Amino acid sequence: MNATRRVFLVVIAAVEAATGLGLLLLPSVPFALLLGLESATVEAIFVGRIAGAALLAIGAASWMARKDESNSSLFGLLVGILIYNTAVSILLVYAATVLKTTGVMLWPTVAFHALLAVWGGLLLRGIPGETPLGNR
Repeated sequence: MNATRRVFLVVIAAVEAATGLGLLLLPSVPFALLLGLESATVEAIFVGRIAGAALLAIGAASWMARKDESNSSLFGLLVGILIYNTAVSILLVYAATVLKTTGVMLWPTVAFHALLAVWGGLLLRGIPGETPLGNR
């Protein structure tokens, strides 16, 4: 497997699993850091915990795939990670500009996810036998 792809998947695994655990266990902390929220509704905390479970799953899948060779499953995982990072970047910019909710970690998180989206997109170009539409 491409060493750069392995590093990418390890970074995704570490960051998303840690964020997922944070959202599962103490959702008020990521809410405060990203959005500047001092208190959140019970419903928001519940949805944050669901998001935490999803991020933990992305982290686990990335960790398990870190040694995989190029195949359709790895391609699918990388496409999913690309969609996730792109959407998170856009949604956090929306939170800051439209909703006017910003925390100390919002802009660094936007930049980090945008960087991961670009990195993931470049990695997708390097999977032999795969195209953006897939050959399945």
